[in-house]
Amino acid sequence: MRIGQLARLVDVDTQTIRFYEQQGLLPPPDRQENGYRVYTDKHAERLAFIRRCRILNLSLAEIHKLQSYQDDPHQPCSAVNALLDDHIYHVRSQITALQSLEKQLVSLRGSCNDGREVEACGILAGISERSTKAP
Repeated sequence: MRIGQLARLVDVDTQTIRFYEQQGLLPPPDRQENGYRVYTDKHAERLAFIRRCRILNLSLAEIHKLQSYQDDPHQPCSAVNALLDDHIYHVRSQITALQSLEKQLVSLRGSCNDGREVEACGILAGISERSTKAP
């Protein structure tokens, strides 16, 4: 199949496919005499796996590592578990940071009522105060 067919099959953009090839996540396809790439079902499976990993917010490095485990299926699963445990820790850290950000934004929003002019906007003043206090 050609790149457009693969893109439609897996629901990704053709540029995304080329990017994953450049990053070594998708093996380079064979080419026809006219230079067109020729993809196989194996490419579609690999691309679908990458897409699902990206939905889980796994990094390209993490995906590459998972693929290396897939390519050597007789090793223990403990390395996969450790990778996912690290990713879970990272996600939890992001959640904590986002909750802190939410509190800051709610506090800023509470500093301004409707009906004020911009020169008396508590939100803009609050942002300006915080930016001068930042390290």
